[in-house]
Amino acid sequence: MKISINELAQLLKGKVEGDGTQQVHTVCKIEEGFAGALSFLANTKYEEYIYTTQASAVLVNKEFAPSKLVQTTLIRVDNAYEAFTYLLEKFNSVSQSLKGIEANSFVEPSAVLGKDVYLGAFSYVSKNVEIGDYSKVYPQVFLGADVKIGKNCIIYPGVKIYHGCELGDNCIIHAGTIIGSDGFGFAPLADRSYKKIPQTGNVVIENNVEIGANCAIDRATMGTTRIEEGAKLDNLIQIAHNVVVGKHTVMAGQSGIAGSTKLGPYCVVGGQVAIAGHITIADGNQFGGQSGVLAGIKESNGKWFGSPAFEVKDYLRATAIFRKLPELQKRLNALENELKQLKGE
Repeated sequence: MKISINELAQLLKGKVEGDGTQQVHTVCKIEEGFAGALSFLANTKYEEYIYTTQASAVLVNKEFAPSKLVQTTLIRVDNAYEAFTYLLEKFNSVSQSLKGIEANSFVEPSAVLGKDVYLGAFSYVSKNVEIGDYSKVYPQVFLGADVKIGKNCIIYPGVKIYHGCELGDNCIIHAGTIIGSDGFGFAPLADRSYKKIPQTGNVVIENNVEIGANCAIDRATMGTTRIEEGAKLDNLIQIAHNVVVGKHTVMAGQSGIAGSTKLGPYCVVGGQVAIAGHITIADGNQFGGQSGVLAGIKESNGKWFGSPAFEVKDYLRATAIFRKLPELQKRLNALENELKQLKGE
């Protein structure tokens, strides 16, 4: 899709500085710009590239003041990052305008498919499944019995959603993710073996949730494992049975939450963070990468790091001391030797 810079500016309610008659047909990074592409500058770390980029146009914030001559055309907007995101959504919606049922897919007669649903080849829709209007189910997706999927959802290839699980509207599930697999529930017996505990609950994913590739979200033992509205999960994340992930919480890759833990809304979880089971974490808390969260947190909006995790300011003080330990050990040894000499004298 080609569009002139002037038309783009009008769409974004921005102001053009330069040749607005040029046309753009794609987007690019500012450091990799080329003719016909649109880029953006929102982070001052990348300002050097705006003076050399070959992109036909660059979105910038209204207050941006260049320190050198800029060769490219600028589009000044209130927020360059938000404007660029909006355009990416527009470009993406055009490229994903799929609908209809492809050959070699299977749909049980009792399933209900909404308006303009897309169903890819080799996908399997079990009995009593409901798929909302305009949702897209890509090839090789399995939807178990009684699964419900809302409107405008995107289920990418290879996703498996087990029986009884529910997705709200505008959800995106990336390739290879499993929703509703059994929770890790086993009862120890007297002979030191383990007996499987039936996992009879489900998973409910609320509206506007995005889940990355190759995640596992376990069904509840009883009741519901819940991912609340607006939460965003990266790739390779484990959510155990009966967990609640609060609304608009974000989790980075390779992090995991053990069973029956409640993670509050607006939390930020870094990569490879491990959160123990049966605890409650208040809203707005942030956890640095590789933290180990072993106890509940009652206070809101804290910042935590380390394993076991404690407040960032205390962690930084402890780290500073830890780095000095080899030197402190040398000084302690020297003092011990000096004390021995004094005693000998």
